[in-house]
Amino acid sequence: MKNIKEDEKLNVINHSCAHLLAHAVSNLYPQAKFWVGPVIEEGFYYDIDLSKEVIKEEDLSKIEREMKRIAKDGKKIIRREITKEEALKEFSNDPYKIDLINQMQDEVISCYNQGTFTDLCRGPHVETVKELKHFKLLKTSGAYWKGDSKNQMLQRIYGICFESAEDLESHLNLIEEAKKRDHRKLGKELELFMINDFAPGMPFFLPNGMIIRNILESFWYEEHIKEGYTFIKTPILLDKKLWEYSGHWDNYKENMYITNIDEAVFAVKPMNCPGGMLVYKNGLHSYKDMPIRSGELGLVHRHEASGALSGLFRVRQFTQDDAHIFMREDQVEDEIIRLINFIDRIYSVFGFDYRIELSTRPDDKFIGEIDVWNKSEKILEEICKKTGKEFKINPGDGAFYGPKLDFHIKDAIGRSWQCGTIQLDMNLTERFDLTYIDSDGTKKRPVMVHRVIFGSIERFFGILIEHFAGAFPLWLSSVQINVIPVNNQYHLEYAKSLKEELINHNMRVTIDDREEKLSYKIRESQTKKIPLTIVVGDKEKEEQTLTYRIYGQEKSYTTSISDFIYKVKENINNKSKKFD
Repeated sequence: MKNIKEDEKLNVINHSCAHLLAHAVSNLYPQAKFWVGPVIEEGFYYDIDLSKEVIKEEDLSKIEREMKRIAKDGKKIIRREITKEEALKEFSNDPYKIDLINQMQDEVISCYNQGTFTDLCRGPHVETVKELKHFKLLKTSGAYWKGDSKNQMLQRIYGICFESAEDLESHLNLIEEAKKRDHRKLGKELELFMINDFAPGMPFFLPNGMIIRNILESFWYEEHIKEGYTFIKTPILLDKKLWEYSGHWDNYKENMYITNIDEAVFAVKPMNCPGGMLVYKNGLHSYKDMPIRSGELGLVHRHEASGALSGLFRVRQFTQDDAHIFMREDQVEDEIIRLINFIDRIYSVFGFDYRIELSTRPDDKFIGEIDVWNKSEKILEEICKKTGKEFKINPGDGAFYGPKLDFHIKDAIGRSWQCGTIQLDMNLTERFDLTYIDSDGTKKRPVMVHRVIFGSIERFFGILIEHFAGAFPLWLSSVQINVIPVNNQYHLEYAKSLKEELINHNMRVTIDDREEKLSYKIRESQTKKIPLTIVVGDKEKEEQTLTYRIYGQEKSYTTSISDFIYKVKENINNKSKKFD
């Protein structure tokens, strides 16, 4: 899928179409008041106050018809510049626009006219509404004004616009494909996980899901051992004083769960970093020990707004695949280059390409000296250039303790997901007074890197479900092989012996011995997205062979048991993405 926000031409088209939407709504709902209509990665939206009237999904076609009528009229979009005083007068009947105007520092304000409709905007826009032909309104939802639950609930209408009908149709097809891949839908159908009202935002993993989760975690440990990591486990509940010490209390308190124990205030950890630093501080370290690579699959909790919770993608409880690397300053470049190569290797196993964003110092909530921030940002920029990795600057989106490289993976249908991150921290080691003994016997301050690769086990699992559309590669599948006897009376014993043989080779196997039609059982095996379905009948029993079908294919293959086992084991050991 295209990132509309990053495509200059599509950005302009979609922003102009947001104004077209607002124009149509103002014609159909004269009482409407308008907040903002920005471009987002998936197109655009507009937040609107319709008083007591509610726009439902079925009303979108009516708004689309009005948008097409306005576009056909072909009015030019004309930019005007007015004073702040004139703007306040012109938009005096819309409190949301008045609020926007009052926040503006400029004395001259730009707005755009298209026929009878005028909106505040910096622009740019297309020249005429006639250029806005190929659009689609996608959905409607509620949205608090300014994102604050204490404010008025507005109605948000989402849409998308393209230059051609072909591009629009292609995009809508991708949206339909994305719906089929929805991890919430597939998670329920494949019995991978569940969400319950008794624990909102805190997923329950079911037996099938736990198999896959355990495989992911084992893979994570195996790859980190190769890279020289050791592992720790830190407490979930820690004293408020620690969070004040780390800076989280001042910069992240609103997202933390807090409780009282023995007349002291404790917080459930939203991040693993402070615990990791206490572990480092527990012992003495030499310059010869560096770098120290310390990994933790750490369970964290963050208080996300209830309206933002979404399956495994936005949760309140999750396991970060965390690591903290402590090093000498002269090791920073080599260590981060090694880490980028490590991330590259992990993502390639799942078939993910990625892009990198360099996120810099936040405008307000940050700790440390600006000179240190500038130095850290420069180091990350030079490393990206040295490794030949293209990157984009994402201003102001760094962690409060340091700049970071964010890794955005691309899935099978082209959607982008931010997963991995490398955060260069020269501040928290100062706060925690972390030291090592240098070659000259003096105490020195280590540099620390915080990093995740999956991001969180839960979210990465959700991405994998959608990436593979629930049809996991053989090495990841909760059930790898389903054995179906043609007739239980004659073939069940052979099917059971075959299942036992495969299990002895560490394969995950089920047997479908229900008294159902063969065609029904084969179809259900496909519905469950089991990678390999084996059918055994008279011929297979007599010749001690098996016939198997690969998920998604009609063709069947007959082979010896030993050849099949060899092929399956090779596929699993290589972590192949397909079974050929």
